Amino acid sequence: MKAFTVRDRDAGVGGLTMTDMPYPSTAENDVIVRVHAAGFTPGELAWPATWTDRAGHDRTPSIPGHELSGTVAELGYGTTGLTVGQRVCGLTDWARNGSLAEFTAVEARNLAPLAADIDHTVAAGLPISGLTAWQALFDHAHLTTGQTVLIHGAAGGVGSIAVQLAREVGARVIGAGRAADREFVLGLGAETFVDLAADDLAGVGEVDVVLDVIGGEVLEKSTGLVRSGGTVVSIAQPPAVPPKDGRAVFFVVEPDRARLADLVSRVRAGRLKVIVGAVRPLAETAAAFGRRGDRRTHGKTIIQVVD
Repeated sequence: MKAFTVRDRDAGVGGLTMTDMPYPSTAENDVIVRVHAAGFTPGELAWPATWTDRAGHDRTPSIPGHELSGTVAELGYGTTGLTVGQRVCGLTDWARNGSLAEFTAVEARNLAPLAADIDHTVAAGLPISGLTAWQALFDHAHLTTGQTVLIHGAAGGVGSIAVQLAREVGARVIGAGRAADREFVLGLGAETFVDLAADDLAGVGEVDVVLDVIGGEVLEKSTGLVRSGGTVVSIAQPPAVPPKDGRAVFFVVEPDRARLADLVSRVRAGRLKVIVGAVRPLAETAAAFGRRGDRRTHGKTIIQVVD
């Protein structure tokens, strides 16, 4: 099968190459998915799990990418709940070969059924962004109706979904990002917008929840805005100092079949929109990784593996 692989930690994006790889084998409770579309995180080439398995052994050449949408091609021993030919979307394991390939092995519990009327390129942008946004807002920050949440990177993959979910639950949403994102973020349902390059964050006032995807100085300044009893949640780095009389949370998204299925149903019902930026063919994967600084489009870049 064709796949994009990396072999050299020091080569960065330049080390991504199209490679002929063996067809994947299944472990117990696995399925083989024929990948139609895949999502990736630009920074994952720096993740330790990209280069080693759970035992710390080298696993190069490694196939990156951890979001996918496709069809079940084969069931592993003991696998239940899915059938060959079924449309699915979900997450691959961090320490196994990923989704930037024609086929990949995935634990069945990490996949959710996908309705026939949802395009694979849309579904591939949902698993990490959707689950991250949900877990940050509700599992970790316990956001509720009437509270105020500040969402950084509100035009990105995670942020755009978080804005919609927070607005649906009845929270007051403040979106933050670049000036060019203002109208887009307000259109998603944010009540106000903060230009991080020009506006003073202190002018936001107190908030109940901060969802941070940036880290650094932005995270440090935002922590000071959290009112007593509130929470700052970051997926960029552990907050150095918790908010006064509040909580600081750093987490990595976890697979959740039931929640992913719920998010899929929201997309199908029109209650949630997955913002897909560029859609590129598998052959242009390296170029897509290299455009991580391209800010002309909102949402996630998706790799279309099957035309």
